[in-house]
Amino acid sequence: MARTTQEFSVSDPLGRVSKNLDPAAFAGDEVSDMLGEKMILNMGPSHPATHGVLRVVLELDGETILKATPHIGYLHRGSEKIAENMQYNQFVPYTDRLDYLAPLANNVAYALAVEKLMGLELPPRGKAIRVICCEMARISSHILGIGCYAMDVGAMTVFLYVMAEREKVYNLCELLTGARLTTSYTRVGGQLRDLPEGFIPQLKKFLDEVEPVVNEIEALISKNRIFVDRTKDVGVISKEAAISYGLTGANLRGSGVDHDLRKKQPYLDYERYDFDIPVGTVGDCYDRYMMRVEEVRQSIKILRQVIDKLPSGPVTVTDPKNYRSDKREVLTKMEELINHFMLYTEGVKAPEGEVYFAAENPKGELGFYINSLGGGSPHRLKVRSPSFTSISILGEALKGHLIGDVPAIIGSLDFVMGECDR
Repeated sequence: MARTTQEFSVSDPLGRVSKNLDPAAFAGDEVSDMLGEKMILNMGPSHPATHGVLRVVLELDGETILKATPHIGYLHRGSEKIAENMQYNQFVPYTDRLDYLAPLANNVAYALAVEKLMGLELPPRGKAIRVICCEMARISSHILGIGCYAMDVGAMTVFLYVMAEREKVYNLCELLTGARLTTSYTRVGGQLRDLPEGFIPQLKKFLDEVEPVVNEIEALISKNRIFVDRTKDVGVISKEAAISYGLTGANLRGSGVDHDLRKKQPYLDYERYDFDIPVGTVGDCYDRYMMRVEEVRQSIKILRQVIDKLPSGPVTVTDPKNYRSDKREVLTKMEELINHFMLYTEGVKAPEGEVYFAAENPKGELGFYINSLGGGSPHRLKVRSPSFTSISILGEALKGHLIGDVPAIIGSLDFVMGECDR
């Protein structure tokens, strides 16, 4: 005969024994006691879905995220303080290590900030070369971001496609600067060297090859059912929230805000080039992904115009006291030798004052605030990091979603911890 109630005994605090009790009653009490309990889960700091050394503390109710708190600083190196103890040009290699996926763009943004302080204006060819640097960096950063993002949500093939194209960008960087990753190409007042022989034909060849790859990547995942389900209407950031948190770049435009410093505050003669600014409508993960796909196409369009309009002439300012003279002149003329010695021992002659300059980098608005008391080193230097502001909205973007959505949302913001922590 089957028993509906299991017999067992339990003692109360007074030592009295009760028998024939229904365990379901006790199970019900235990479940009711557990209602409302939350679980704290550490994601990171070493986790494949965090895009760097980031720790996110999740407060969960089942698999639903009630609260998310990002913890940063694991990659802090004191870059801003280092800048205050160096000559302006000596800090250039440190800018490579900010957004290390787009070092050329970092070099240019920093050099432009110091040149604004000093009132220097590059000749047309120098500006055009810097545009080439910035747009190559944008293509490299965005295609890698797209590939990593696809892998975050389960699509491996795209990552292999983009890595092949990224190698071609690195080959161009190596031809231009002598280095593949840490380029250190710019100097205050110009570049280390002009475009090398054969660079423009190789750049044209790359542009012809990368455009069909971008189309193929979009065909692979933009209408893929799994990718769409994991990104559409996930991690929605409203226009108001994006502005409130200070988002910039593709993350801001994905939320429907038409803002790009290349259009709103043109620099490097960007007003001479015809290109469009893609803008999203929903502000979800899918919109942010599409922003980067379209921006790659626009960068290709800009680079082709730069090649067609590339002017001749010098690539640096003509100011022997603030930019190195030709080696032949340094070795044969006393005045140039003295200026060379002073430039490399004391640094450029920056005036007193303070400036802020921001460039439209792949991750967003990379800004440099410089406070100068005169001389060859800044009194204070502050880096305005777009990745820092992107991470600040994680708590709001993750709230109410499931654990499985965390990689999709974090990947869509496309930040770099080297730039965030500085």
